[in-house]
Amino acid sequence: MKKLFTNLTFWVLTAITLGVLLGHYYPEVALKTILDKPIKFNLWISEFEIKTTFSEFLSSIFISIVKLFINPIIFVTITLGIISMGNLKKVGKVGAKALIYFEVVTTIALVIGVLVANIIQPGTGVMTEAIKGGDISKYTKSAGDFSWWKFFWDNVTLQVLVVAITLGVVVSNYSVRERIVEFLTPISKKIFWGLHKVMLMAPIGAFGGMAYTIGKYGIHTLLPLGKLMLTVYITMALFVFVVLYFILRYYQVNLFKFLRYIREELLIVLGTSSSEAGLPSLMEKLERMGCSKSVVGLVVPAGYSFNLDGTTIYLSMAVIFLAQVFNVHLSLTQILTIIGILMVTSKGAAGVTGSGFIVLASTLTAIKVIPVEGLALLLGVDRFMSEARAITNFIGNGVATIWIANNEKEFDRRKMGYAFGHVEHFEDIKTDNLR
Repeated sequence: MKKLFTNLTFWVLTAITLGVLLGHYYPEVALKTILDKPIKFNLWISEFEIKTTFSEFLSSIFISIVKLFINPIIFVTITLGIISMGNLKKVGKVGAKALIYFEVVTTIALVIGVLVANIIQPGTGVMTEAIKGGDISKYTKSAGDFSWWKFFWDNVTLQVLVVAITLGVVVSNYSVRERIVEFLTPISKKIFWGLHKVMLMAPIGAFGGMAYTIGKYGIHTLLPLGKLMLTVYITMALFVFVVLYFILRYYQVNLFKFLRYIREELLIVLGTSSSEAGLPSLMEKLERMGCSKSVVGLVVPAGYSFNLDGTTIYLSMAVIFLAQVFNVHLSLTQILTIIGILMVTSKGAAGVTGSGFIVLASTLTAIKVIPVEGLALLLGVDRFMSEARAITNFIGNGVATIWIANNEKEFDRRKMGYAFGHVEHFEDIKTDNLR
């Protein structure tokens, strides 16, 4: 019993349950306004917003604090990784492999989404008049504004990635690299120590996220678009347990043991609907299970922006769904065009709330056969589907890192065996002994 009460996964799961109950039975408490207006912070290492309602406040506080750790962890991890790797050709090789892997796997995700949506046809029979719409102007106005320069400029994680790679490459050729390592190593340990302390707040963040979602939208809002919800969840489950399963099996890594190993992070992502909430902890766990620091530092941050498997599945299914709702017959050429457009534009939906809608609006605008106003149908259930997107993105990035680490022979199977066999050790809330 004592061991159960020191297990963070237990507390996160309990918090999610309590959040659902509060949002369902006492929505007025969950949605009670405690701030006059949102508090926004814009630091170079992070951008975040503290929300106004009681439940959102709890969730956004936790996510915002975790986001403060993401870029420092990426910086120290990738800089130390490149310096320790020594071979700059290998750095470029790993980066190139990662980008190729991302494009291939996300394209598979797109194709799966299109195929399943055409087979199940979740949009058939949906009455547009029966569903309350929302304001989509903020998405359609931005639909034509996407550019790769703007994408890079707005994506702090990518900027940190570039700075870290540049510093690692520059100093790895000089004797000063030893002093850089001596300087950054204790800083890295302190950052992870601080992260462990912050993760003790995970149940609070999960509680707030679930209470807000259920309190604001209510379970009854799922009914009109229940078929789409079910189709999206089934498709993402197929992708995880079939595609990602065989990707890991290629190197004799058990997907189910990996999911059990990161179950704590999966619950946090589920509760907060944000893959950011578990990103720093995922990087640490991947390193602890045998992936080299350099591979983790390169692949995970890049994957956070370019390997969005769940998002690409959702985007492809959403386009087909809206075509079915408005009785728009898409020819094979148009479907291939949609896949081609999403292969590029989905890379701009980098884990930012609302960015998926902007990409979707861009795609609908480009093909010019489906009314952009159809986005209003998806606003009410988007929060419920964001959990599936975030979890699939999260698992996909973990799988990508393990695959590339094995491919580069930068994977320690003995560490993996210990990690998979001692999952509880990594979930004990008394984390001082981990570092």
